[in-house]
Amino acid sequence: MANAQAGPAGDATAFSAALVRQLARDLAQQPYKPPDNKLPDSLKDLDYDRYRSIRFLPDRALWREERLPFQAEFFHRGFYYANRVDIFQVVQGRAVPIRYSPSLFDFGKVQPPPPDADLGFAGFRLHAPMNRPDYYDEVCVFLGATYFRAVAKGQVYGLSARGLAINTADPQGEEFPFFKSFWIEKPAPNTDSIVVHALLDSESLAGAYRFTIRPGETTIFDTEVALYPRRDIAHPGFAPLTSMFFFDFNDRLDVDDYRPAVHDSDGLAIRNGRGEELWRPLNNPRDLQISTFADTNPRGFGLLQRQHDFGTYQDLESSYEKRPSLWVEPIGDWGDGAVQLIEIPTKEEIHDNIVAFWRPKEALKGEYSFTYRLHWGRDRPNGHALARVIKTRIGGAPDNGRLFVLDLVGANLKGLKVESARVNATADKGKISNVVIQPNPAIDGWRVSFRLTPAKERVVELRAQLMQGDEALSEVWVYRWTA
Repeated sequence: MANAQAGPAGDATAFSAALVRQLARDLAQQPYKPPDNKLPDSLKDLDYDRYRSIRFLPDRALWREERLPFQAEFFHRGFYYANRVDIFQVVQGRAVPIRYSPSLFDFGKVQPPPPDADLGFAGFRLHAPMNRPDYYDEVCVFLGATYFRAVAKGQVYGLSARGLAINTADPQGEEFPFFKSFWIEKPAPNTDSIVVHALLDSESLAGAYRFTIRPGETTIFDTEVALYPRRDIAHPGFAPLTSMFFFDFNDRLDVDDYRPAVHDSDGLAIRNGRGEELWRPLNNPRDLQISTFADTNPRGFGLLQRQHDFGTYQDLESSYEKRPSLWVEPIGDWGDGAVQLIEIPTKEEIHDNIVAFWRPKEALKGEYSFTYRLHWGRDRPNGHALARVIKTRIGGAPDNGRLFVLDLVGANLKGLKVESARVNATADKGKISNVVIQPNPAIDGWRVSFRLTPAKERVVELRAQLMQGDEALSEVWVYRWTA
């Protein structure tokens, strides 16, 4: 049987990035049309297990026989992924649709559609020889709405990115844009990158995306975006990240689990426009929580997984220590707005309950473009020279207080005496006391602890930073404690 391939040469059309922008601009001038989600009876209402039994056949991968630096495999429609997505191959400025065929798939527990069915695809994934030269590793996946995930060398999938967020955590409900078409540029021999274009549609707007993807020790997505609203959008979210935080030592409420921690990400890091470095450990709250970090021209933000040792998680199957961190690096100035963090209660680790994005101060009222770079890897790029908090622990203290214990590491702490440092710790409510700094030889770093007496307060905003005189020794630890 033939590999996945483009249609006849007669179906080819001229292509450029400008074409995708024009398609989005034209789409925004038309009334919104919901995506095509019609499927044969055998593919309707599939549960997770039956959908997972439908497998793309690896030996049918696009470009497999040509031994190019990348290969593409495709996802069948069904389960949560009923929307038809049109996918094209671009070669020398010409785009040709990738032809769907049931012969590309092993249907497992599901009755296959007729051989002449034209169902299209739900999404795709890209493979490249990232970990060793003789094997094509899965690098990234575009599947469902505008979700996509990627990994770097030696990692497994964890958190996701999205093309755009609209009205996230809004009482009237969130709007989910979707990528309706993709154009994958055929890679040249010996290249280290591949370019993917996407056309976004939604009730409120249309958009054009261009991703330049470079897998490696850190996998990088250079992302160019052009948006064309159908109407004013008051609450957009740029470069949204979606992750899971179930529990850790700072938040083990009602947890009965043999594992010390379960999460895809353990904190939100921000490098704001003033050059300040912030670290906000994540929570699994009882009630939905929204935290807003106002800023002008942010230099970066991301959801990070800072613990990379098996002992932190003790999970042989999920390998949380191998989940990537994801850092957003704005290219150019993004103006006034805020990094927004949304934490949603969850009782299971299968649900993503953490969202972070940049929300511009002004509503989207006309054509808008911006550029950013996504870094998927073990840590954020261009790490700062300050000591960083690698673990936050919270426990009981006398008089109904709470004891906070922060472990910090950093090259700048080596050779310093703890007596020369102080902790600038504040709370917007309640009282902080018993602030202690001591060496922690187990991590070759320091430990900071303090007591919070919240009295009858239900929510307290905390902030702490190691200082030597007026000089910062650490990033700023920020935290929202809830009763």
